[in-house]
Order: sequence, then structure tokens, then C-alpha cells
Amino acid sequence: MISQERLIQEFMELVRVDSETGNERQIADVLIAKFSALGLTAIEDDSKERTGHGAGNLFVTWPAEGGTAAPKLLFTCHMDTVVPGKNIQPSLGEDGWITSDGSTILGSDDKAGLAALFEAIRVIQEQKLAHGQIQFVITAGEESGLLGARNMDPSHLDAEFGFALDSNGEVGAIAVAAPTQAKVTMQIFGKSAHAGVNPEDGISAIQVASKAISAMKLGRIDNETTANIGKFAGGGPTNVVCDHVQLDAEARSIVQEKVELQIASMREALETTARDYGAESEFRSEIIYPAFSFNEHDPVVQLAERAITSLGLTPRLFPSGGGSDANVFNGLKVPTVNLAVGYENIHTTKERIKAGDIVKVAELVVAIVKESVKG
Repeated sequence: MISQERLIQEFMELVRVDSETGNERQIADVLIAKFSALGLTAIEDDSKERTGHGAGNLFVTWPAEGGTAAPKLLFTCHMDTVVPGKNIQPSLGEDGWITSDGSTILGSDDKAGLAALFEAIRVIQEQKLAHGQIQFVITAGEESGLLGARNMDPSHLDAEFGFALDSNGEVGAIAVAAPTQAKVTMQIFGKSAHAGVNPEDGISAIQVASKAISAMKLGRIDNETTANIGKFAGGGPTNVVCDHVQLDAEARSIVQEKVELQIASMREALETTARDYGAESEFRSEIIYPAFSFNEHDPVVQLAERAITSLGLTPRLFPSGGGSDANVFNGLKVPTVNLAVGYENIHTTKERIKAGDIVKVAELVVAIVKESVKG
């Protein structure tokens, strides 16, 4: 049986550990010790050598017990938080909501998931529940663009179905789709000239960039695709025709072909406009992580739905507009959905979560393990 007192105490302990993204060493050591206290060994990969972050990703493999032939499961959370996340002071109100003191985030993203995992492990051990192999993967650098997961050593992975505990929404909701993301960098090279004496001899990179942007379809492209210019940088003294501008942008879509079409469209707008004005251009794009999409017929979704229903909750499938570590695991051929944790206002100082929702998440982890044994 889930102990709410024990679970919330552990959650409070975890959020008090400073772990802003890039500085994960302290929280990684705490997590390694907690797994060890539960009789489990955490292996840290070498991803920090590539990411420059404070720690690598943690892999914990719990062998099957009870003679079951259940599928191998994976549960994943991330250890890092956004800023401001130093010296977090959590408190539980009489209304059941847990908040910070308002000067920092709370860190329920994703320490609510971590606390739920530890409590679920204890319950499975205490009740001596039969289970198949369970793997826990705790990533670093998720808040830095999934940096830890994108640089993980995939040789450590050994799972048939994956469940990330890192989505917004009421517990019982399942993010069954999420978009791929492409990072795009565009540069325009014009020609400088004196803006007052001979502007006609110059080519304004700012003007070319603005014309190129106006030729691009941005924002909501369709119900599966978006694109955005996030940064427009360049220029200098007003008496000089600007000769260089850089644009930082992104494109996302749940459908891989659509994001590729959007990238091609943005490139065409840039190159055509630059050519028309006699400027030079450079276009670079990189797929940061792949998309994924499941439906109610996929086994990983059906397992989650059975577990949610067993708790008296109502499953709800929805597509997410943002990426998560689940995207990376799917790209590594581990079918993974992202389960709602119940937190609200994440990445702000108004972040909050109900104590009861953390309990539900722990119960859900246990229920998934039980349902996987039933087959």
C-alpha cells in the first residue's frame, strides 16, 4: 500500500536538492544512494563527457522476480530542473497543494515522477509482487533540450515497453504522440555601405531577412505542424547598412514528412529572397529528436490504459505539442508513452502539484507492473 506520508516526505527531500540543468552531480549522487538503499545498482553512463553536464544518465535494471514471463518494462524520469531552482523551499498547504515559497520553481517537473518511482519500488518489495524485468532510466539534461537522452549509451537499454513520468495533465492522461523538432539556423550576408552617403551601394541583410520571413508560413501550419522564428540578430550603427543577420528558428511536426516539407519551404523562402536582392545566404537544419505516434491498438497504450482503469481512473489519449525523453526512447526502438503526473504551471515560480496526485502516479507505476504480469 502506498504511504502518502513517506512519499511526500521523499518528494520534499528531492526538491530541496539543487539540480538546475547542467548541475546534476548532487542530485545524481542522491539518486544513486537511494537506489542502493533499495538493493538496486545504478550505472552512470559517459554522456556527461559529450554534454558537459554535471552527471550522466543513470540506468538501473531490476531482474524479474516470481517466475513471471512479463514483458520487460522501462520507467523514465529526468533528474534536472529549470531555473530558478536553487534553495527550493516546498510546503504542503491545507488544501493539499504543494508549492515553493514563490521565489523558485517547485521542481515537481520531474521530481514528482522520481518520488513516485521510489515509492512504487518499496511497495513492490514490501508486497513481494511478482514482476518481470524493470529498468529505470533517469536522465540528465532533459531541460537543456533532451541533451542527456540524446547522448545516452543505448547499449544499456533493455526493455520492450517504456513509460515516461513527465507530462502535464490529470493523472490518467497518456501522451501518445509528440512531434519531431528541427533546429534551423539561417544567415543572410548583404553588403555594407554608408547609410547616408551611398545606401544604394549596400544590401541590407535586415531588409532581406524581413522579406524572407514574410515569405515563410510560420506559427500553426496545420494541426500536426508548427514553425517559429525565435531569434533575429544582427546590425550595428544606424549610419551603416547592415551586412549580416542570423535567424534562429525551429519546426515541429508529429509527421516526419511534414517537418521536412516545412524545412524545405523555409529554405526556399530564404534562398529565393536572398537571390532576388543580390545577397548571399546560408541555411542549416538539424533534427534534434524524432516524432512518435501511437493509438489505442498499440500494446504499450493498452497496458497503460488497463493500469489506469484498474485504479478507477479514466484513460485519456492526447497528442503533445512538445518533445520529451519519450521521443528519444522511441527513436531507440523502445515504444514509450508519456504519462501525466498532474503538475501545473511548470517552469514558473507558481508551479504546484497535489500531494494526492503524486500518490496516484506511484499507484499507477505499481498497477502497470501488475497488469504486465497478467499479460
